Amino acid sequence: MRLARSQKLDSISKMERERSRTQLHLLQCLFLLFLFFFCSLPLSSFAQGGGSRNPRSRSVRLEVGVILDTKSLIGNISWSCMRMAVDDFYAANPGYTTRLSLHLRDAGSANGDSFGAASAAVDLLKNVKVQAIIGPQTSSEVKFVMELGDEARVPVISFSAKSPSVSTTENPYFIRAAFNDSTQVEVIASLVNEFNWKQVVPVYGDNEYGNGILPYLIDALQEIDVSIPYRSRIRPPATKDQILKELTKLKSMQTRVFVAHLTYDLGLRLFQIADEEGMLEEGYVWIITYGFTDVVDLMGSLAANVMQGVVGVKPFVNMTNKLREFKQRWRNKFRIENPDAKIDDPTVFGLWAYDTVWALALATEKVKSSDFTFEELDIGNSSTDIASVRISSLGPDLLRSIQSTEFDGMAGKFRLVGGQLQSEIFEIVNVVGNGQRSVGFWSPPHNISGKRNSTNKLDAVKWPGGTEVVPKGWEWPIRGKTLSIGVPVKPGFSEFIDTEDLFKHKRPTGYCIEVFETVMKELPHASYEYSAYGDSEGRSNGTYDDLVYQVFLQKYDAVVGDITIIANRSLYVDFTQPYTESGVRMLVPIKDQRQKGAWTFLQPLTTELWLGSGAFIIFTGFVVWVLEHRINEDFRGPPTEQLGTIMYFSFSTLVFAHREMILNNLSRIVVIVWLFVVLILQSSYTASLTSMLTVEQLQATITDANDLLKNGDYVGYLNDSFMPSLLKRMSFNESKLIALSSPEQYYEALTSGRVAAIFDEIPYLRIFLNKYCGKFTTVGPTYRADGFGFAFPKGSPLVPEVSRAILKLLESDKMVEIERKLYRNWSCSLYEENDTNSSSLTLRSFSGLFLITGVASIAALLMHVAYFFYTNREFLRNLDANNSARKNLILLAKLYDQMKTPNQGNSIEKYDERVVGDMEAAAAPIGQNTPSSISIHVVEETFESEVEDEGCEDSEEEEETSGREISRQNPDPPSFADMLIERNQTGS
Repeated sequence: MRLARSQKLDSISKMERERSRTQLHLLQCLFLLFLFFFCSLPLSSFAQGGGSRNPRSRSVRLEVGVILDTKSLIGNISWSCMRMAVDDFYAANPGYTTRLSLHLRDAGSANGDSFGAASAAVDLLKNVKVQAIIGPQTSSEVKFVMELGDEARVPVISFSAKSPSVSTTENPYFIRAAFNDSTQVEVIASLVNEFNWKQVVPVYGDNEYGNGILPYLIDALQEIDVSIPYRSRIRPPATKDQILKELTKLKSMQTRVFVAHLTYDLGLRLFQIADEEGMLEEGYVWIITYGFTDVVDLMGSLAANVMQGVVGVKPFVNMTNKLREFKQRWRNKFRIENPDAKIDDPTVFGLWAYDTVWALALATEKVKSSDFTFEELDIGNSSTDIASVRISSLGPDLLRSIQSTEFDGMAGKFRLVGGQLQSEIFEIVNVVGNGQRSVGFWSPPHNISGKRNSTNKLDAVKWPGGTEVVPKGWEWPIRGKTLSIGVPVKPGFSEFIDTEDLFKHKRPTGYCIEVFETVMKELPHASYEYSAYGDSEGRSNGTYDDLVYQVFLQKYDAVVGDITIIANRSLYVDFTQPYTESGVRMLVPIKDQRQKGAWTFLQPLTTELWLGSGAFIIFTGFVVWVLEHRINEDFRGPPTEQLGTIMYFSFSTLVFAHREMILNNLSRIVVIVWLFVVLILQSSYTASLTSMLTVEQLQATITDANDLLKNGDYVGYLNDSFMPSLLKRMSFNESKLIALSSPEQYYEALTSGRVAAIFDEIPYLRIFLNKYCGKFTTVGPTYRADGFGFAFPKGSPLVPEVSRAILKLLESDKMVEIERKLYRNWSCSLYEENDTNSSSLTLRSFSGLFLITGVASIAALLMHVAYFFYTNREFLRNLDANNSARKNLILLAKLYDQMKTPNQGNSIEKYDERVVGDMEAAAAPIGQNTPSSISIHVVEETFESEVEDEGCEDSEEEEETSGREISRQNPDPPSFADMLIERNQTGS
């Protein structure tokens, strides 16, 4: 039984094991079936290269084409950033009802043309029916694709096509999600202006990318007065020999400032060759644009080793926590996908690619449309792929939504203005060591600054060669090349430049050459040779204007000589600081203008002084007569005799002592002052007359250019100079101008009368006057001219250096020594101008003396008259008010004409007191007849007897008889005082 039971248990156990094995096999089959079913799901339900992590069953998918060059670093970096943008966007916005589906197409072409991008665009539009296209990378590729976008109304968004030649205004469906290249030219111009460089050579690729920026760069540099002597254009597929040939040409130039606008591949090859040729050494300046600035981040030490000291500009990206976290995630992802790559930074183009996808996703969600269809076109029997492209019904709405989208992206503020990303701040970097370091920023309000939004200057820059000393931007040519210096050939004025020795294989001589060579010694590595602008016979090949123009034609590197700086010449060349005296003057002969004739004695005094002296002589004599008339016998008598006395007394004081005695003290003062004036006037007259008779008076024959014009005289000028144009502006007729070539011809023309005057610059006139001193002089105004200078090509960096050396020389004793050799005789004055009346004495010269004697005479006269009126105040008080003014004046004149003896004159006050006492004593018997009234009656009787009619003969005879009796008793007429005394004694 036990055996049977055991066998039964074994059978049951075996059945259980078989059942378990069957269940396990069934489970395996079910798992395999589920796995097969899951794997058979369509892959198109997921976005290629990304998509939503948690896609919703009802989400609308937007097909987006991506055209990139997958063989390039920028293409790979950008594609990885775009895939991350899709994942990050829908992870951050899981509830959105739209989904972007990215379709990548490779735009690479074996021929390097745009055919691949165009083919990819046609494929995406025709077969995938994309509603938007991101890319392509280059500007030349974009030109084809955006035309298709305009036709299909599909937005084409490029984050790397920066050339200004690709216009967002002319192509409405093109959007540039990057900075326009034209925005960085202002940054470059600010850098050039910051370091005061005057010449810049652009080095650019000969393609759509390189040529697009050039017009904007030239305009920006010209605004700050920076010239571009040469444009270095290099084709992208250029070989090493072709690049070397172009760099050798740059190396032989003076300019050492280069702006490189190149692609990564071409730029790296150029700098490798430039480094081998020593063009990354001290003295050179390389500025690179932001399309090439990231090459150090991409290539690492491979690029940094050959670009030490290079300065670049790039869009500034603020390092936020979000950006820092994104870069770390991108770095991990990119290294997994590209294990051989050593790139640590997605560059600004990768960040712009990320922001482009994010902006497109936002815009798509805002449209909220499910109509993602295309309209059929009537294309007839056309069989081309382009003709089969259809029009998107969503395109216009999607375009407007993209243009209005704004957000804070990885690269900064995403905001489109005019269909392109708005530029803000640029960063200035310097390649040092194995990477780049920031040295400053640029922003429109502040321009260049050392810190963001600061007005400080740039931080210290390490230039090529490892120096922090700012390169001056130019150097003398190397490899044996020397400057060709043109010099004029002229027959005269060899003191300035003499080319006779030049034709004997020697250097020219003269003042200009000595100044030039002295200046050039201050400049290092100066290598130059002279070339005469003429032949060995002394014949010039043209005018000085023609010689200067040869510099513009690049026949000469500079012109040295007596070249005057004038406006029309400065249109073609740049002049240095002038090193000679400036100005133009008129040269004329001089002669003795004084004629020693019969009337020379009148010339010492001007007419005004003769008349003024005569007037004061007569006036002084009159004043003395008035003062002496009542008390001095010498000043009395008949009127004609008194008039003669006045004239004789006055004029006699000029030559000898007068015979009349002076009694009045006031008269003595007047005469003393007058004699002092006469002494000075007489001495001056004698000295002036002596000078006129013995000293030669040399005067210019012509004193004004207007006299030459009025007389129609001939005028001379220096041959081959700019004088004809100046004289024509002064209204001289061209037929009256005669060209002269040497000082000897100047002398002959002026002395023979062939020309009346010569117009020339001051340095030439100084040479001429030193040779012919005392026979000629310069007259008239000095016409402006800037003097002599050295001419260099427009924008030459040598001009400021040579000008500084000239200023240094002008302040040194060396210049005095050079000029002493030029002007040997300094005794002749250049400005020896004389006035024809310079030796004649004028009234103004003696106005002070005449004022003194006039004041003295008038004061004495007023004092005398006042005293006369005071002493005769009773007489004046008792004048009859009924008398006319004429009668009263005659009475006063009669009273004044009365003669006084000296003792009476000296005791006039006592005499007046006695008369007053007598008048009081005689008041009773006389009645109303006071002494004053008696005296007035006496004077009135005398006046009436003189004015009565001639018919009254009896009265006249009585008066004449009475007069004769009085005259016999007293030879002089009785005075008024005597009459008063006599009447008081008689009581009548």
